[in-house]
Amino acid sequence: MIELLGFVRFSGMSASVTDKQRIEAEFHDRWAKGIDLESLLVRESFEACTAMENRYAFERLSPVRGKRLLDLGCGAGETSVYFALQGAHVTAVDISPEMIAVARRLAEKHGVPIDVKTAVAEALPFPDASFDLVFGNGVLHHVDMVPALREIHRLLKPGGCAAFVEPLKHNPIISIYRRLASNNRTPTEYPLGFGDFKRIRTVFPQLDHREFWLTTLYLFLHFFLVERVSPNKVRYWKKVIQEASRYEKMFGRLKSLDDRLLRMAPVLGRLCWNTVLVVNKENHA
Repeated sequence: MIELLGFVRFSGMSASVTDKQRIEAEFHDRWAKGIDLESLLVRESFEACTAMENRYAFERLSPVRGKRLLDLGCGAGETSVYFALQGAHVTAVDISPEMIAVARRLAEKHGVPIDVKTAVAEALPFPDASFDLVFGNGVLHHVDMVPALREIHRLLKPGGCAAFVEPLKHNPIISIYRRLASNNRTPTEYPLGFGDFKRIRTVFPQLDHREFWLTTLYLFLHFFLVERVSPNKVRYWKKVIQEASRYEKMFGRLKSLDDRLLRMAPVLGRLCWNTVLVVNKENHA
């Protein structure tokens, strides 16, 4: 049996955990059991040419050395280990005990210390003002966002910063991809819209956002139409990192086009695949 924030679950979670949280935990537990540790890419997740969002988030959080950083929804731990390699004191949290086990083994493989804990984002088991920084990749759209953001606000020190990489819902190509990739997604996740930024600002008035993947989304079409790769069998968002060197020239040309288009017409950001949200906790007066 596994303890989750003081509640005990056996074959299923306690009634004190919501149905949504139970679905998310069980889905990610199943995923974690099939992960090969050797397939996890740590440096590439930030340093590959296609890892634009993580790299930008890292830049906004830097310097991380010596800082206490919470990796919320850490998954298999690639981001937790990367931040630890850069000198951060990392606490990795995930709703899935099996993912936490993988993250622990990955940290051991790379010889870095990270603290790991199974917890839900809406009720995190840490004292107020515990962290200088918070990072999350693809977590807010899996949780009840406003309660989770209130917890993040509580845990950040005054002047602290949080960065989140999140998918957007507006692009029709991505909407089709999500339907085709139903086996690789939880039914409870909810990609963000620009309207959700207003809800975020009720907790963090200081919100910046930057969007990524506009014409560069052609790579997804290439995977599906040219390479005939099933999105139900292969996670495209992992493939773009794992095989970044194969697509570097194509990606580079498309990214240059993206940069020009988004600079000239920021409204096109609504059609991007991902956004990076950066929020700051106000300093005490």
